[in-house]
Amino acid sequence: MKNNFFEETFLYASRIKTFNSRDWLVYILWVGLMYSLFVVVSVFLGVGFFHNVSYPAYVFNIPLGIFIFSTAIAFDTIGHRTVYKEFLQKAEALVHHITIFAGITSVLVLCLAYYYPVFLRIPALVLVALSIIYSLIDEALHWYRYLSKSSDRVEMWSHFFILLGHMIMIISWWQWYTEGYPGVSETLALGFF
Repeated sequence: MKNNFFEETFLYASRIKTFNSRDWLVYILWVGLMYSLFVVVSVFLGVGFFHNVSYPAYVFNIPLGIFIFSTAIAFDTIGHRTVYKEFLQKAEALVHHITIFAGITSVLVLCLAYYYPVFLRIPALVLVALSIIYSLIDEALHWYRYLSKSSDRVEMWSHFFILLGHMIMIISWWQWYTEGYPGVSETLALGFF
């Protein structure tokens, strides 16, 4: 008899108990980095909001997207560090590293683009596009694994939420940048940052 989805989810999450010290280090650094981004962006926007800085409503999709993305990554990484670890050492690990590089640098360049909006417009656009393209390549590899019975529906759902959160975050951030980062100069002027 096939387990229901909640039983599968519990089984997937319980694999965290099999982590070795390297798995824990990778998990804490990776998931911690993602949640740190959530905290920093939320604090920045919160400080501005509570000091009556006016942001376009879509800006609050950025921390929402980061939270969805980070939570899905926290879950997905359990499978990546356990049951699917060996399989991922093939091409998929390289795609993950490229995707991570494009994602992190796209956010860094979007932040720097506040100060250098014209110079960094094209690099930011390219990195945002590459982060999306490589996310889609990664999803295609996961679907291939799923169809060949080398993945499960819990991992596939976590990847859905990774893609959902990433797209909400990065498209909202891009929109904020293209509109000249309304609210940022007022928040910076408060002297907290």
